[in-house]
Amino acid sequence: MSAASRAPLRSTARIRSRRAALTTTGGVVAALLVSACTSGGVSGGGGDTNFVMGEDGISTVAKGERDTAPDLSGETIDGKQLAVSSYKGKVVVLNVWGSWCAPCRAEAANFQKVSADLADQGVQFVGINVADPQVKSALAFEKQYGVTYPSLYDPSSKLMLRFEKGTLNPQAIPSTLVLDRQGKIAARSLAALSEEKLRSMIKPVLAEK
Repeated sequence: MSAASRAPLRSTARIRSRRAALTTTGGVVAALLVSACTSGGVSGGGGDTNFVMGEDGISTVAKGERDTAPDLSGETIDGKQLAVSSYKGKVVVLNVWGSWCAPCRAEAANFQKVSADLADQGVQFVGINVADPQVKSALAFEKQYGVTYPSLYDPSSKLMLRFEKGTLNPQAIPSTLVLDRQGKIAARSLAALSEEKLRSMIKPVLAEK
């Protein structure tokens, strides 16, 4: 076979390789979103886990056994830069949401109310907007529900992939995590939360010294 005839074959192989890589990445994201926009989710990642799920569906980890949250930083839906680590020293409530998600719409007012109520107690809410291909959809959602706390814009859901397997990682949309003052994951819910459940999830972490 001549060099000229081999060149197209090499080019075709490279294209196939790129497609395979893209398919793999897309598959991982799709797996994370398999239970997306449901009223519940699946249990924590594989391997040994150190968390306990309560009857209310909220999983918690004892103070000395928590994992540090991964780097969660980037551009917000209103074009600013944000790093969740900058809130170290506060209790941080992370809410993974999408404008297209009915349970997210159901809980939005609860999150805004509790965020406003607890802001002066050292609690910071941060959203992670996922799988919204157009940022205008996310902005319209926040306007409709009066959401005033910031949200990272993560249309490809890459931030969700930064959570290690076996930790309290977000596996559904909506998912909510509570980080303690050291930036470690203290609690997780894989379902839409009522105001009462959200407050009960935050309260023990806020009470820690």
